Parts: sequence; C-alpha cells; structure tokens
Amino acid sequence: MSGAVGRPVSGGGGQRLLDRYPRAGRRDAVQRHQLLRVRGHSVAWLPPLLLLAAVVGADYVTGPDFRMISWVVLVPGIAAAICGIAGTAAFAVLAPIVYLIADALLPHQYDAGAADLVLAALGGILATLACVVRVRGEEHILRMRDIAETTRRTVLRPLPPGFGGLEHAAVYLAADTDARVGGDFYDIQPGLHGTRVLLGDVQGKGLTAVETAAALLGTFREAGYHEADLRTVAERLETRMIRHRGHYEELGFPDGDRFATAVLLGFPEDAPDAVDVVVLGHEPPLVVGPRGVRAFPDADSLPLGLGELAAAAGPPPVHRVPLAAGETVLMTTDGVTEARDAADCFYPLATEVARAVAADPRTAEPSRLVAYVRDGTLRHCGGRLADDTTVFAVRRRA
Repeated sequence: MSGAVGRPVSGGGGQRLLDRYPRAGRRDAVQRHQLLRVRGHSVAWLPPLLLLAAVVGADYVTGPDFRMISWVVLVPGIAAAICGIAGTAAFAVLAPIVYLIADALLPHQYDAGAADLVLAALGGILATLACVVRVRGEEHILRMRDIAETTRRTVLRPLPPGFGGLEHAAVYLAADTDARVGGDFYDIQPGLHGTRVLLGDVQGKGLTAVETAAALLGTFREAGYHEADLRTVAERLETRMIRHRGHYEELGFPDGDRFATAVLLGFPEDAPDAVDVVVLGHEPPLVVGPRGVRAFPDADSLPLGLGELAAAAGPPPVHRVPLAAGETVLMTTDGVTEARDAADCFYPLATEVARAVAADPRTAEPSRLVAYVRDGTLRHCGGRLADDTTVFAVRRRA
C-alpha cells in the first residue's frame, strides 16, 4: 500500500524521534545558502572570506619554497557551494585581486608568472557558472515541492479544529522522505445526516494511486453530505472505484486490479453515544478511552473495487458501536500494523495503546494518541518505515 501526506501533530518527543530517524521525517525545502543565517541575516559569505584570509596568511609564513597564494582558486569554489550568484561572483573577482596584491607586497615574493593568476581567474568564472546551475536547480526543486504541496492540499484538504463537531488529529509518516502525496486518504464531512469520517488506503503506489484517492475523496465529500444511509455512501464509493478503474482501462493503463481498503464512520445526530462503522477490507479501528481499548468488528466486506465478487451478499453491513464520552476512534493504515522490529515482529498496536492509556488516561485525547502511535511505530521499526503510514483519531467534542 502507498501513503498520503497528512497533517502532522505537535509534540517535542515526536520531533526528537523524527530528528533521530530522518528517513521518517519531512525535509525542509530550503536552499543551502539560506542555512547559514544568524538572526535572520545571511552569513554564507563568512567561510569563503575566512578561507581567503587563511590562504594569504599561510602564504606569508611558508616562504618562497612553498607557495600557497595560488590556493585562492578554492575560495570561489567554496562560495559557489553556499552563497548566491552575486556572492560567488564577488569572490570570483576578489580572489584574483588578492592574488595580485599578495604577490606584489608580501615578503619572500618572486614572479610566479601568469599561470597561477589565470588559474585563479578561470576558477572564479567556473565557480560562478556552477553557482548559477546550482541555484537554478534549487529553484526548480522548490517549485516542484510547491506543486506537490498544492496537490497534497487539494487531495487532503486541511481540516479545521472541531470540524463537524469532532476533535481530530492526524499524522503522516513517509517511507520516502521526498513524498508529498500518495494512496492513503482521509477526510471528515459534515452533512445533512450527521458527520461522516473516511480513512482508506489505495493498493499500489505512484500518481495513479494519488488519482484514485482523489476520486474516492471527491465521491465521499458529496455522498457523505447528502446520503442518509451510511451503507449508501459505501455503495457510492464502490461504484466510483469501479468507474475510475474502468476509465483507466479505456485509456490503456494496466489498472484493472487496483482496489482500496477503507473504514467509513458515521456520527449520527440522533445517537450521541454511538458511532456507525463500515469496514471495507481494512484493519478495524480501535476505540480508545480511559477505561481501556476495544476493537471494532472485523472487516466483513471486501475492499472497494472488489465488491462484485460478493454481489450476492448484498450491500456492506453497518455496525453501530457504543461510544462513550471521552472515547476516541483510532484508525491507522497498514504502515503501523505491519511495522516490524529487528526480530521481524509486528508492532502490537492495541497492546501498546492499552498500556499507555492505563498509565495516563489523557493519552486517549486525539492529539496525544496520534503522537503516541507515531512515536511507538518509529521506535519499533527503528525509523525504517517499509510503507507510508497514516494515523487518524477522532472523537465527539465535549
């Protein structure tokens, strides 16, 4: 399964784990010359300037038998790696000038000839050209990341706090640190018949999985708003999956076996102490509260796109599960349950969450719960995520 990018939760411990396991965290999209900043001001010019002074000083003390002034050719090269184009060009001009002054004024000097001067000048020109290529490449990468971020926000729209009368928190762990979007998807949709929640995972990876996730989310946002029966929402998702797959088959893409697992929740207005659930080939959610952890009914329906294999069984069943005040519904994709440690053992999600809630009942709060599962998954697999992972927790607002 592939994953999609969700909204990360806050937490100092989680951030320390992401720093410890960089493959699991997001890389900041900043240019290298912006990293050397003090109080908002760039100091990228300082290392090349110090190197230039060091070369001149070393040339002064080494004497005529070991000339070092020609090493100024290194200065524009260092500037090209960390400075902007203007800064690199400035050092490309400064290096030959310093060479001429030092060659003329410092003790123990003799005529070194034009070869070293030409080398310093040519090195500055090449360093400036290399800096131009580097900066343009960084700008291109930043544009691509902006496009990916826009796509992510289009597919997985930001959810306002308290949306649909629910407290919620989500986190996404990317197996690929460059990932922005994928096949995991989730959303909350308030509607005419209560609030609906969806979490799912599209089989496969790549842009086609992203397109499938976007198609299913679009259908959920419409059906979840209008349809009175949660079973009908599930049927609409099944129909959309089949239509989307057929469209790709007509285009000639080998997408005929694609499917998606999903969990569909309904928070009915007439039953404030219950939640309706349809499990479509997905790992059942957990109900987490101060009194412990319990699991939803196991999946008794096939994944989206495979419903025709059980057409005789009728539409997927809807289970109504009691949900007391303060209890949270925890949903994850298989990146959590299939995370393995060094002994090749799966992450014991329910056991770990139950232990945490017993030690601190506040762990059942959505933000704390999502952060705990994220941190536990990273510890268990040592930061080596085999799949993109989404953790999503919701509960009714008090």
